[in-house]
Amino acid sequence: MGHFLGYNCSMEEVKLAEVIGKNIMRLRKMTNMTQLELAEKLGYSDKSVSKWEQGNGIPDVRTLVQLSEFFNVSVDDLVHEHEEKPVLPKRTRTVRRLLIILLSVGLCWLVAVVCFVFGQLIAKAVTDEYVHMWLAFLYAVPASAIVVLVFSCIWKYRVARIVSISVLIWTALACIYLTAFVCGANIWLIFIIGIPLQILALFFFVWWHRTNGAK
Repeated sequence: MGHFLGYNCSMEEVKLAEVIGKNIMRLRKMTNMTQLELAEKLGYSDKSVSKWEQGNGIPDVRTLVQLSEFFNVSVDDLVHEHEEKPVLPKRTRTVRRLLIILLSVGLCWLVAVVCFVFGQLIAKAVTDEYVHMWLAFLYAVPASAIVVLVFSCIWKYRVARIVSISVLIWTALACIYLTAFVCGANIWLIFIIGIPLQILALFFFVWWHRTNGAK
């Protein structure tokens, strides 16, 4: 009976090692890393990572926690089986993500065109004059910046985040200024607000990158 229980425990350990190994390999390939690069992040040799991925050993608890933090998953995700999904090459993923961003930005500009056309038609029919609906195109710029910012945060594109937040700050202020200007008000001092906002945004993203750079 004791031998049978020992056999079951051994089989469970082998199965667990295989599951953890497959999960490590899957997550490593999703992040486009080599075994050596992952090993250097964890403070191990590439042979250790290779051993784990082959199911010939199980990382200790501390390393499992380190792996979960690095891949931004839970320890539970590492020790349970997952449905096998094909890992796309980095270039293919990048192209797909770029297309998603471009289509989303294009949707913002489509809405701007629709607002411009129908706004002008309605204004012409009611007042027999055209109105300042060209502002719709100006508002499409910060809207596009928000779209890029959201996707860059999801996909962790640091440079795109910094650029998009900068574009968002200054174009949003420009929208407010020009909207007020066509209404007869000159509020150019509003651009001064952009200076501390820009500094805070840069400080935040630099700080965030340093505190999360190891992940």
